Amino acid sequence: MDQSPALAVIGGTGLTRFAGLENIQTVEIETPFGKPSAPILLGTLSGKRIAFLARHGIGHHILPSELNNLANIYALKSLGVTRIVGISACGSLRDDYAPGHVIIPDQLFDFTRGRQRTFFGDGIVGHIGSADPFCSDLSKLAYEAVRECKATVHSGGTLITIEGPRFSTKAESHLFRAWGMSIIGMTTCPEAFLAREAEICYTTIAHVTDYDVWHVSEEAVSVEMIVKTLNSNTVIIQESIRILLEKLPEERDCSCGSALEKAIITDPGQIPPETRQRLSLLVDKYLPR
Repeated sequence: MDQSPALAVIGGTGLTRFAGLENIQTVEIETPFGKPSAPILLGTLSGKRIAFLARHGIGHHILPSELNNLANIYALKSLGVTRIVGISACGSLRDDYAPGHVIIPDQLFDFTRGRQRTFFGDGIVGHIGSADPFCSDLSKLAYEAVRECKATVHSGGTLITIEGPRFSTKAESHLFRAWGMSIIGMTTCPEAFLAREAEICYTTIAHVTDYDVWHVSEEAVSVEMIVKTLNSNTVIIQESIRILLEKLPEERDCSCGSALEKAIITDPGQIPPETRQRLSLLVDKYLPR
């Protein structure tokens, strides 16, 4: 491939049906962590290369807890991706974030339990900074892109990621509201944190499909409700991605690209060769040869 993608999008398979998407090719990638959720689709949109990854596989057959997030992020990194937008359905925990609205959150709360959350381990220790888990530069551009689509979009708020696949109980939903959470979903963690470890800018475009189960005057969340809202928002999603792609500057002016610079604490001489080889794409520039 001659040119690295300017942007990668992780979301549903319907996102790839863009008018004007050219030079389309599908790439199958095997990573040290196994295969990603699906083959990666590459194309040219508005004169820039873009990559799409179906988060839950073609036909949506992978549970949130079954996602091979390490392989997904590593595969995109291997293609030279430096920016990722995660497209997510979410429930609202606030009255003012209504179904049909789009949220660009600025904070993240990991309430998952059984997921592999880091590339590190097996003889190498790294501690990334995650006080601000989303790239503020990319988030700002995403917000502007969605706003240009004339959609109702909100900037800010905390996204809590639950394990799933079930929806919340009313007790859980009320607790999350009491904690100050804004929206709820099942996929952003550890996706966002792994992108940071891979020194990739990451933001989420979250589409509110329901009021979870706390809102007594609204129907409780269901799969049918989610699919209906996502289908109606497909045009907004696609157009916002197109606009975002056009807005992206050539160079990054954020700290995401150096997230590992001071994160690795292990003596390089103590790192097992097989571990260093597996993580070479991520860590080699910071370790002596």
